[in-house]
Amino acid sequence: MRKVLAALLASAMVFSLAACGGGDKKETEAATEAPATEAPATEAATEAAGDTEAATEAATEAAGDTQAAPAANGEGLKIGVCIYKFDDNFMTLYRQELQKYLEETYGAEVTIVDGKGDQAEQTNQIDNFISQGVDVLILNLVQASATETVAKTCADAGIPAVFINREPDAAELERWESEGVAATYVGADARQSGTFQGEIILDTANKGDINGDGKVSYIMLIGDPENVDAQYRTEFSVKALTDAGVEVEELFAQRGDWDQAKGQELTANALAQFGDQVEVVFANNDAMALGAIEAIEAEQRKMNEDIYLVGVDALDEATAAIKEGRMTGTVLNDHIGQSHTAADVAIKMANGEKVDTKYTVDYVKVTE
Repeated sequence: MRKVLAALLASAMVFSLAACGGGDKKETEAATEAPATEAPATEAATEAAGDTEAATEAATEAAGDTQAAPAANGEGLKIGVCIYKFDDNFMTLYRQELQKYLEETYGAEVTIVDGKGDQAEQTNQIDNFISQGVDVLILNLVQASATETVAKTCADAGIPAVFINREPDAAELERWESEGVAATYVGADARQSGTFQGEIILDTANKGDINGDGKVSYIMLIGDPENVDAQYRTEFSVKALTDAGVEVEELFAQRGDWDQAKGQELTANALAQFGDQVEVVFANNDAMALGAIEAIEAEQRKMNEDIYLVGVDALDEATAAIKEGRMTGTVLNDHIGQSHTAADVAIKMANGEKVDTKYTVDYVKVTE
């Protein structure tokens, strides 16, 4: 199992050096068909989520000479990090690993601030970092729509910016390339995560059609409709079913803001309204999926017998729920690979090195 874990995380941490599209059909099929992403993934992801230090050590050992050494010395570099809100489960894991890696690997001075879900508050924080003369900014924006404005502010101040987790639109990425803007995006292609959610349902015995009426009736818990990750996960989870020739029926789709309590509330409302018609619950992230579990169990529905539930992130609690038969599956959103990549690229930029406009890390399906 240690070898499986090492191979899995090593492959996730060695990032692409070109602007890749994880949603590309060939790449998605390759990720789907690779043996390392199938049955062993649950145990590997669970160990990774539960023991970050061991997972990082195993991945580094497995990568060996393949994984690039730190790009440049970061000793004394001042790095400002803006997180959209600290109480997000996934971004908590991300920021903790990011700070640890930057400080221990590079010796950088790292300051991380909480945007509290308020773009105006975060904009002030960015302005403060600029006035303090930080060497580079790592930005998890509250609103992805603010990317262009923030990128221009950073460029005018001569401070390179690494945008993480929330992907800017294609036009903005193209602008960075054509205008030589010192900005880049590091994340994962959310189309792939949505596709993997749909494929997990397709891999069930009845392809999600529990009642045998010839269609899959589902509810969708949407993180934030403005966020491209939420948009892609919502679209491509269902697209995976329809591309496979499965008829679908959307019963309910509402915004849950990535929040566990809202996930519970929305699922409870949907089950009260549609009852046994609900065969599949798609959640844009694991926090909302964990809330959905509470609502499903309150209605005494039997997971994987009369209802299915999938999320994204492979949080510790979610992988445990999968092992216990209380959740159908999730998709590993590799916070270690992404945070290390973001740190490596930030150090390069702070030292004046040229980087690409986009780096992505693959998702991995996690099932029992």
